[in-house]
Amino acid sequence: MASTTTPPTGFEPTGDENADPSMELHLTTFTHEGRFWDVHLEFVEDDRDPHSFRARLCFVPADRAEHEEPERTAVIFIEPSREEAVRAARALNRHHLAGMLRSVT
Repeated sequence: MASTTTPPTGFEPTGDENADPSMELHLTTFTHEGRFWDVHLEFVEDDRDPHSFRARLCFVPADRAEHEEPERTAVIFIEPSREEAVRAARALNRHHLAGMLRSVT
Protein backbone atom coordinates (compact mmCIF):
# COMPACT_ATOMS: atom_id res chain seq x y z
CA MET A 1 0.00 0.00 0.00
CA ALA A 2 1.39 3.44 -0.92
CA SER A 3 2.08 5.93 1.81
CA THR A 4 -0.06 9.06 1.89
CA THR A 5 2.32 11.02 4.08
CA THR A 6 4.47 13.74 2.60
CA PRO A 7 7.97 14.67 3.70
CA PRO A 8 8.40 17.71 5.94
CA THR A 9 8.70 21.08 4.20
CA GLY A 10 12.19 21.67 2.83
CA PHE A 11 13.11 18.03 2.51
CA GLU A 12 13.97 17.00 -1.03
CA PRO A 13 14.76 13.57 -2.46
CA THR A 14 18.11 13.22 -4.21
CA GLY A 15 17.07 11.02 -7.07
CA ASP A 16 17.95 7.73 -5.36
CA GLU A 17 14.75 5.82 -5.97
CA ASN A 18 15.44 3.58 -2.93
CA ALA A 19 16.02 6.51 -0.56
CA ASP A 20 13.39 7.69 1.86
CA PRO A 21 12.85 11.35 0.89
CA SER A 22 12.05 12.32 4.47
CA MET A 23 15.54 11.22 5.48
CA GLU A 24 17.46 13.69 3.33
CA LEU A 25 17.67 17.45 2.88
CA HIS A 26 19.53 19.44 0.22
CA LEU A 27 21.55 22.06 2.10
CA THR A 28 23.50 23.91 -0.57
CA THR A 29 25.69 23.71 -3.65
CA PHE A 30 29.24 25.06 -3.58
CA THR A 31 32.41 24.93 -5.65
CA HIS A 32 35.52 23.08 -4.56
CA GLU A 33 38.61 22.33 -6.64
CA GLY A 34 36.88 23.18 -9.91
CA ARG A 35 33.71 21.17 -9.31
CA PHE A 36 30.22 21.99 -8.11
CA TRP A 37 29.14 19.88 -5.13
CA ASP A 38 25.60 19.37 -3.88
CA VAL A 39 25.54 18.95 -0.12
CA HIS A 40 22.78 16.92 1.50
CA LEU A 41 22.01 16.23 5.14
CA GLU A 42 21.18 12.55 5.55
CA PHE A 43 19.38 11.35 8.65
CA VAL A 44 20.52 8.00 10.01
CA GLU A 45 18.26 5.93 12.24
CA ASP A 46 19.79 4.40 15.35
CA ASP A 47 17.57 1.94 17.20
CA ARG A 48 19.86 2.19 20.25
CA ASP A 49 18.85 5.84 20.77
CA PRO A 50 15.41 6.56 19.29
CA HIS A 51 15.16 9.90 21.14
CA SER A 52 17.88 11.68 19.18
CA PHE A 53 18.29 12.60 15.53
CA ARG A 54 21.57 11.59 13.92
CA ALA A 55 22.74 12.94 10.59
CA ARG A 56 25.74 13.08 8.29
CA LEU A 57 26.73 15.12 5.26
CA CYS A 58 26.58 13.65 1.78
CA PHE A 59 28.54 15.35 -1.03
CA VAL A 60 27.53 14.68 -4.64
CA PRO A 61 29.47 16.24 -7.53
CA ALA A 62 27.14 17.90 -10.04
CA ASP A 63 29.14 16.35 -12.89
CA ARG A 64 29.24 12.91 -11.28
CA ALA A 65 30.39 10.11 -13.54
CA GLU A 66 28.58 6.77 -13.48
CA HIS A 67 31.38 5.11 -11.51
CA GLU A 68 31.49 7.82 -8.81
CA GLU A 69 29.71 7.31 -5.52
CA PRO A 70 28.63 10.15 -3.23
CA GLU A 71 31.08 11.01 -0.45
CA ARG A 72 29.67 10.80 3.09
CA THR A 73 30.93 11.85 6.48
CA ALA A 74 30.41 9.80 9.58
CA VAL A 75 27.45 10.84 11.72
CA ILE A 76 28.46 14.30 12.92
CA PHE A 77 25.14 15.68 14.16
CA ILE A 78 23.35 14.20 17.15
CA GLU A 79 20.53 16.47 18.23
CA PRO A 80 17.30 16.17 20.24
CA SER A 81 15.16 17.21 17.25
CA ARG A 82 15.29 17.08 13.46
CA GLU A 83 15.00 20.87 13.34
CA GLU A 84 18.05 21.32 15.58
CA ALA A 85 20.09 18.97 13.39
CA VAL A 86 19.07 20.96 10.31
CA ARG A 87 19.90 24.24 12.07
CA ALA A 88 23.36 22.94 13.03
CA ALA A 89 24.05 21.75 9.49
CA ARG A 90 22.89 25.05 7.97
CA ALA A 91 25.28 26.89 10.32
CA LEU A 92 28.26 25.38 8.48
CA ASN A 93 29.87 27.82 6.05
CA ARG A 94 31.65 27.07 2.79
CA HIS A 95 35.02 26.63 4.54
CA HIS A 96 33.54 24.09 6.98
CA LEU A 97 31.94 22.19 4.09
CA ALA A 98 35.17 22.19 2.07
CA GLY A 99 37.03 20.84 5.09
CA MET A 100 34.44 18.10 5.58
CA LEU A 101 34.62 17.21 1.88
CA ARG A 102 38.43 17.02 2.01
CA SER A 103 38.18 14.71 5.02
CA VAL A 104 36.13 12.14 3.11
CA THR A 105 37.80 12.22 -0.33
